[in-house]
Amino acid sequence: MSSGESPTMRPAPPRVLHFVTGGFSGATQVALDLVRAGMASGRNQPLLVLRHKRQTDPARIEALRAEGLPIEVLPGCSRLLTLFALWSLCRRWRPEVLVAHGFPEHLLGRWAGLYAGVPHLVHVEHNSRERYGLWRRAQALFLARRTDRIVGCSEGVRQSLLRLGMPAERCIAISNGIRLEPFAEAESHPYAQRQPGLVMAARFAKQKDHLTLIRALALLAQRGLRPPLLLAGGGSRYHEAAAKRLVKRLGLGEQVQFLGFHPSVPALLMQHQIAVLSSHYEGMPLSLVEGMAAGCAVLGTAVPGIQELIQDGVNGRLVPPQDPQAMADALEALLRAPEEAARLAAAGRRQALEQHSLALMQERYEDLLIGLATQHDRPSHRPIS
Repeated sequence: MSSGESPTMRPAPPRVLHFVTGGFSGATQVALDLVRAGMASGRNQPLLVLRHKRQTDPARIEALRAEGLPIEVLPGCSRLLTLFALWSLCRRWRPEVLVAHGFPEHLLGRWAGLYAGVPHLVHVEHNSRERYGLWRRAQALFLARRTDRIVGCSEGVRQSLLRLGMPAERCIAISNGIRLEPFAEAESHPYAQRQPGLVMAARFAKQKDHLTLIRALALLAQRGLRPPLLLAGGGSRYHEAAAKRLVKRLGLGEQVQFLGFHPSVPALLMQHQIAVLSSHYEGMPLSLVEGMAAGCAVLGTAVPGIQELIQDGVNGRLVPPQDPQAMADALEALLRAPEEAARLAAAGRRQALEQHSLALMQERYEDLLIGLATQHDRPSHRPIS
């Protein structure tokens, strides 16, 4: 120890850069949660780096900065420009770990980190199905051998990664989690006293398939059931416009509300009985976990990610994707048998509280990232089996 060094001095926490889309998807939310966790625990110095998208809301960026989060927004008009900007940032900020979230950002992020000499790379996959053509899959497999860990946000996503050919020894699952505190009052809103309405909290995108839910609502109307449907979320204006056109054509304008970005989804959920997600595919859907924590009866499509979360008839209902008839049947059963729906809701809430807390997710990620930051070898230097 040098004469000028204090015996109580400790090394600075490692720098961890999270790179993710600026479209405020579920991947963005997970990255935000991990940045907040790093700042709160002091175990790492996080930096959130967003790739600008058309739907990136400047007001939300400013709100996050006002919260004190360290944020950089990179140009997203071309992949080459994004790659160069991230490479430059990595050379300047010198993170020990770069975490690249979501598709295709995980490819851009890891290329930039590799060229910039970032010691440790992590790929987080947030969906069970992505547009991997031959070229992108070849890139993903090449980068996988130079990546410390490949994280699926659920076991279903990890299995999809293995099917793509990712190295099993580097693939792990860390389930998404939510803040439970906003749902602490759920039990003071008894199921029977809530509005018998439906909430779908999801961005507008082809993946989320709002149209199937709207068609199911029209079938319910033919059976004499007209529950309100609240659609909370931003996303693609094209897909939102398509949903609005379908609502108008089916004469559901008095039932369906388009809320846009909603600042208090927990309160919205706790006021209603049923939370729905009609996706074509998922990773680990935070909106359904929130519905469960809020004490709603949850209904989702039988696709990877959702199937892992819901056991049909045990803690919610599962229906085939793109099947308005099956969805209408399941919704009718929930609406006409509120006591059974309340039983499912109670089971779902127990599961959310026990298995899907944000604290548990953050702890697992932080253990992973700090463990990597203390290693001195790089995956590209290790024998590849």
